[in-house]
Amino acid sequence: MRKLIFFSAILFSCVIISCNTGSGGLSATAKKNLEVNSAIMKAYEAGDFSKLGDYIAADAIDHAGENGDINGLENIIKEMQRYRDMMTDSKTEVKRELADDEYVMTWAKFSGTLKADGMGKKAGEKMEMTSVDVSKFKDGKAVEHWAFADMNEMMKMMMGNTTKMPASGDTTSVKPPVQ
Repeated sequence: MRKLIFFSAILFSCVIISCNTGSGGLSATAKKNLEVNSAIMKAYEAGDFSKLGDYIAADAIDHAGENGDINGLENIIKEMQRYRDMMTDSKTEVKRELADDEYVMTWAKFSGTLKADGMGKKAGEKMEMTSVDVSKFKDGKAVEHWAFADMNEMMKMMMGNTTKMPASGDTTSVKPPVQ
């Protein structure tokens, strides 16, 4: 619930700020932040992390780590590489982006083909996930990152294609796939 409130506040702030720019467009800083954000996504898609130091601060924090925060550029690159190594033909389809001088929010669909068995799927199976990513920028570099994923898609990845998220409060309908 706190994440939803946080995301809503950020989204509302971006809309208000973008409506009050006076010129009807993005500031130079917001445009630069969008370019940097796009470069990070392209590097991930290509599996080329050699220039991420140009786009991500050395002391950046990724709050979307599997086991909590990932601290520092080096560790963020390792985690990105680990995820990228799980899939072939990784693609990112950006649905919408919002930006201001401090934040970029990206609604995107990520897809690829699993290289090896894992996450409830077999090698060769297609995977898709939709998320909203929020990145905070300072001095032209990403300093923090959060990701908010579609829970139904997460459950499908973790437990197989037949699982659907239960209604709020209903924990009896989530069952692991039969082996």
